[in-house]
Amino acid sequence: MKKTITLALLAGVACHFSWAQKSAPKLMAEKKYDLEINTLANKPIVKKAFQTILDLEPETRKEHLLLTEIPSPPFKEQVRARKYAELMKAAGADSVWMDEVGNVLGKVKGKTGKKTVVLEAHLDTVFPEGTDVKVKFKGDTLYAPGIGDDTRGLTVVLAVLKAMKMNKIKTDGDVLFVGAVGEEGLGDLRGVKHLFSAKGPKIDSYLAVDGAGLGGITNGGVGSVRYRVTFKGPGGHSYGAFGLVNPHHALAKAIYYFTQQADEFTKSGPKTTYSVSVIGGGTSVNAIPYESWMEVDMRSENQEKLAGINQLFLAAVDKGLKEENAIKRNGADLTVNINKVGDRPSGLNPERNPLIQRMIAITHFFKAEPSLHSSSTNANIPFSKGIPAATIGIGGVGGNGHSLHEWWLNDKGYLGIQQSLLIVLAEAGLAE
Repeated sequence: MKKTITLALLAGVACHFSWAQKSAPKLMAEKKYDLEINTLANKPIVKKAFQTILDLEPETRKEHLLLTEIPSPPFKEQVRARKYAELMKAAGADSVWMDEVGNVLGKVKGKTGKKTVVLEAHLDTVFPEGTDVKVKFKGDTLYAPGIGDDTRGLTVVLAVLKAMKMNKIKTDGDVLFVGAVGEEGLGDLRGVKHLFSAKGPKIDSYLAVDGAGLGGITNGGVGSVRYRVTFKGPGGHSYGAFGLVNPHHALAKAIYYFTQQADEFTKSGPKTTYSVSVIGGGTSVNAIPYESWMEVDMRSENQEKLAGINQLFLAAVDKGLKEENAIKRNGADLTVNINKVGDRPSGLNPERNPLIQRMIAITHFFKAEPSLHSSSTNANIPFSKGIPAATIGIGGVGGNGHSLHEWWLNDKGYLGIQQSLLIVLAEAGLAE
């Protein structure tokens, strides 16, 4: 039997989110945005698209499982990308292509094309080659690495595209449906950086689908700077060559000076963090190492604070190098190679930004409680450029992200798709 959207269904949604009704929500949209969203959501063609999303649930599930079981390790998203391009073409996008870095783009032309709205999810996962990505079932719960982050997001994007095309919904602006590469880890947002480069399309509004649940709205980007720093020296016997510079000693000094100053620097102001996360080097207990390396992560919601802690780190590395070279007794000086392996800018779309107001109104429409927060997602790039953007949830419930035990449960997951459809139509404008 076909599911039907009725007042009873909406009442069921309200019951599902009954916890949000117990106290006044912390965030309220301006009345004009509540009116705009309610008017849009109650248009017959949008209600029909909502119904299509429900009818497509078995197909959406099938594609979710299919994409999850295509490995997509960092920098090796090509196989999944090709399949995603095929699915976009089958869904009816007006044109589909892959750009120079491997992003998959599907365009649906608007009536005027004066504005371009992006709905995006990322193709890559954090898991290396060889990871078992076969989906396992425990009741209604799906278990697999990447099942939620962000493979479910990819299926949300596809389902919105299908709902629009199957119902012949015409927007005023163009809509770009994107599967982006390089969101995770050392991918360093390379896919979205390319989208916003001189080679990318004009983008006026950006929506990333990433993260479980409904109601959470990422309106700020946590910026980060990441380094791999390698001290190098001649190396030698720990006794016979004693007096040579020691890369480990320089590394230890650099870490000490950095953490001492970073501790004070991060005690006040916008949240700023630091971590010496990985260290390595050396060959034997009786050998002076020829190299010593570390990988360091620094983050902040504020670009000035990020720049400040970055300077502290670079100064500490320089001080460690100079001090170790100053005490050598023979041989060549140490050198240091500072390789920046990550650079994500921070930024913020304020609560009163029209896109954020619309998302708050949409969240209320689905009887959930909205919350604003900052995170590190593909939206960091448009945030930093002052372009209206947000990262919104995939719907359903899930957990254990970035682990081998990641799971996702389709608990009214269609609401996440309907949410994405509404914000796309609100931003692109429904053509009359």
